[in-house]
Amino acid sequence: MTSRPSPRARYEALAGELASVGVIASGSLVLRTHRCGKANCAWMADPPRLHGPYWHLTTKVAGKTGPGQLSETEASAYQEWIANDRRLRALIDELRAVAQEVIELTLAEEQRASRV
Repeated sequence: MTSRPSPRARYEALAGELASVGVIASGSLVLRTHRCGKANCAWMADPPRLHGPYWHLTTKVAGKTGPGQLSETEASAYQEWIANDRRLRALIDELRAVAQEVIELTLAEEQRASRV
């Protein structure tokens, strides 16, 4: 039977993982096709052949949506950075939960020590 690490040890391990997250970016990355509106374009065929697919990034920069269409290379990089951002957010959520355990243990220990 293996023992579960203490909340303090789990907190330290999670805090150590933060440094290894890497570059982060927020936003949504989607692969889209579209119609151009030209009357003689291939998308007017039956069945239609839409333009694309193109990678689009939607994110807020200084309160505005941007930057828009990305190359395959840029999209690949953003996929990694967005995954890193999600991992960072999950780590912080877990860190907060474990921190609450540490706080409760610390306060209980202080309370016991003040009674002695």
